[in-house]
Amino acid sequence: MTAESTVLGRDGWTPDGKSDPLMTRRGGLIGAPLSRLDGALKVTGTAPFAAEIPLDGMVYASLLYSTVARGRVRLDTSEAERASGVVLVMTHRNAPRLNPPPGFLTAEKAMSGDGLEVMAGDQVRWNGQPVALVLAETQEQADHARSLIRAAYETEPAVTGFAEAKARGTEVGAFAGEPLSLAAGDAEAALEGAAHKVDAVYTTPRHNHNAIEPHAATLAWDGDELFVHDTTQGVRHEAWTLAEIFGIPEDQVHVSSPYLGGGFGGKGVWQHQILAAAAARLAGRPVRVALSREGVYRLVGGRAATEQRLAIGAGADGRFEAIVHTGTVAKGRHSVLPEPFVMGTMGMYSSGSLKLEVRSANLDALSNTFMRAPGAAVGTFALESAVDELACQMGIDPIELRLRNEPETDPVTRKPFSSRNLVAAYRTGAERFGWSERDATPGTRRDGEWRTGLGTAATSFDYVRMPGGAARITITRDGRARIDIAAHEMGMGTATAQTQVAAERLGLPADKVTFAYGDSSQPGLVMAGGSQQTASIGAAVIAAHRELAGELLKLAGEDSPLAGLTPDEVGTADGGLAAIEDPDRRESYEALLDGAGRDEISAEGVAPPPTESGEWSMHSYGALFCEVGVSEVTGETRVRRFLGSFDCGRILNAKTAASQFRGGIIMGLGLALMEETLFDERTGRIVNPSLSEYHVPVHADVPPIDILWTDIPDPHAPMGARGVGEIGITGVGAAIANAIYNATGKRVRDLPIT
Repeated sequence: MTAESTVLGRDGWTPDGKSDPLMTRRGGLIGAPLSRLDGALKVTGTAPFAAEIPLDGMVYASLLYSTVARGRVRLDTSEAERASGVVLVMTHRNAPRLNPPPGFLTAEKAMSGDGLEVMAGDQVRWNGQPVALVLAETQEQADHARSLIRAAYETEPAVTGFAEAKARGTEVGAFAGEPLSLAAGDAEAALEGAAHKVDAVYTTPRHNHNAIEPHAATLAWDGDELFVHDTTQGVRHEAWTLAEIFGIPEDQVHVSSPYLGGGFGGKGVWQHQILAAAAARLAGRPVRVALSREGVYRLVGGRAATEQRLAIGAGADGRFEAIVHTGTVAKGRHSVLPEPFVMGTMGMYSSGSLKLEVRSANLDALSNTFMRAPGAAVGTFALESAVDELACQMGIDPIELRLRNEPETDPVTRKPFSSRNLVAAYRTGAERFGWSERDATPGTRRDGEWRTGLGTAATSFDYVRMPGGAARITITRDGRARIDIAAHEMGMGTATAQTQVAAERLGLPADKVTFAYGDSSQPGLVMAGGSQQTASIGAAVIAAHRELAGELLKLAGEDSPLAGLTPDEVGTADGGLAAIEDPDRRESYEALLDGAGRDEISAEGVAPPPTESGEWSMHSYGALFCEVGVSEVTGETRVRRFLGSFDCGRILNAKTAASQFRGGIIMGLGLALMEETLFDERTGRIVNPSLSEYHVPVHADVPPIDILWTDIPDPHAPMGARGVGEIGITGVGAAIANAIYNATGKRVRDLPIT
């Protein structure tokens, strides 16, 4: 295990799964801990975010949110309309009629939170729905005028309690078009007859998005063209979605998103962008809408509450004979995303039988949505807690029990694993952490008033690469390159890591490569979500590079050392092309362009359909270890140290990857110990919509976090790399709960652990 780079060389991934002749073995860039190229802009405050784009004649928006969960609203806006600086008050009475938004996953480019028509009538569907929008010359004037609007409601019966929603009936959920229900063998019968078993219920609460940059957009119309500067995880997806809503061609919507101050699944299209665009059209003025922290809670969905049954039956030898993972999620009635908590269970352990099912109970509440490691983050809390409990019951080391149930092929699909080195990650992590010091008897280690304990959990997250990736590469006569792709930088170092990959691929130093992203005019349909952006970019750049090599060879004259060669016969080295079999046959980019009298040359490539995950079972993996202290006086839990040992294929940048792993673990600390959206089931209202009441980890909560990884390339993934963005949070809740049990002898099955 090492944080150093391993260069893949000519045995790299290609779209057809064969060897990659355009990737020569050099080393040095890929995997190196290059500091983020945008770091100076971020720390000096000169990176432009969506709420900082200046537009002439701009007015500011303020939203009024409903205070009932279901009913009809009557509005008196007369006083607000007379207030100083007010340009427009928009309600259902004067808002333009728009097409219903295409909800997440309902179409390839669909990115809106739900399919509800926006401000189309007086009906209220959740507590927090926008019912009016004010435009004014300043933000303060807009906020003041909003406070002058008088809203009265005719309430209707609403389902706002989880128990009531379950009593009214549940339905099997679906994720990415597939039902979240499967069975292999008779798991209940196998469980009943097992020599050893655990069977328990685990609950997790609602969670809300709290990116450091709240949602904001600055936008304007120019005739029938809409220009949007937004904080979004999908510029091309948003352009298509807004075009569908406003009934205009997609190429008339232009979305830019140069920087995001964090995005964990919630930076899609919600009602604020739609309402701001509608109001801008009515007023004939550019508009800025910037949600307050409370506004994010009212308008943007988060992770749904879950109630999970997790049962494992094992034989005397510890081999799993049955795994049952079923339960219910509390879903907003109009949401298309039930929290898929069984996803991690599907591919984790070998078992003689399986029963997996997620059911949805519909509430009159804000639609829930993706949140870092959807399903897996909370599902592994149940799975990995149960594995630990079974190990303790049987007197087997928790790591040993996991290794005894390591599958040879995917437990559900029976596909071979593309690359699975979880055992290596576990063994190296255990040695580095000092797992051998663990006392198997709970409550035996003490440090003053603190009882201390060690815990572990395994983690996995699916490999994803969505279709539609494309990229354009431009080489200039002075030996510089520019990569254009409609990708996103939301804090994870995309531009830096992809600059390294492209530079090595093109045979150029990193300072001669520019990675341009974040605009819907650029090629490619790439979403920053599902830990799939890196693979999508990589596949697109590979395709574009092969096209570029062909175009460069067309420029080679008959006297060129490259004359007669095909793209499959050349590689890149030292700022040019060279024959693979005879590296002395080479010519620089400058010489090729000079000879043809060209200042630059461009080529665009489209990534092939993502078939790799159809042939292989592909996941990122990890082994997590933590030490906790639990006060005998107050019951407070403090995480003293944490280690994550990961198997995510090839690591492209040691520094940014380590930051992603640590960030995920820190978010997992919040999931385990403090994060909880307090939902008043009497009214359907979120009652802690601020960072003073919704707690996330701060510096004092975060212990030393050690990170290591296998750095073993996956031969079936672009660049050999699998996702690192969501694997860090997955399993953290269970690792902490298991450490608490080791410290105290107390099993905790409900999050957060207070």
